[in-house]
Amino acid sequence: MKKAEFTKKIGTRIADLRVKKGWNQSDLARACQKDRQAVEKLENGAVNATVYSLFEISAALEVPMDELFKF
Repeated sequence: MKKAEFTKKIGTRIADLRVKKGWNQSDLARACQKDRQAVEKLENGAVNATVYSLFEISAALEVPMDELFKF
């Protein structure tokens, strides 16, 4: 799997988990102390998230970090 495909899949998974929680991007951004544009870029696969960012997102979504990789 190429990097672009991987980051897109991670972003899609984050968006799916966010929607399942009933949150919009602003809600997730507030919960993990990021700005909405950063969340948007992550979900669109436009940026390669750091491990720590993924940790913060999983904590905010209240899911184990490995849930972000189930695609």
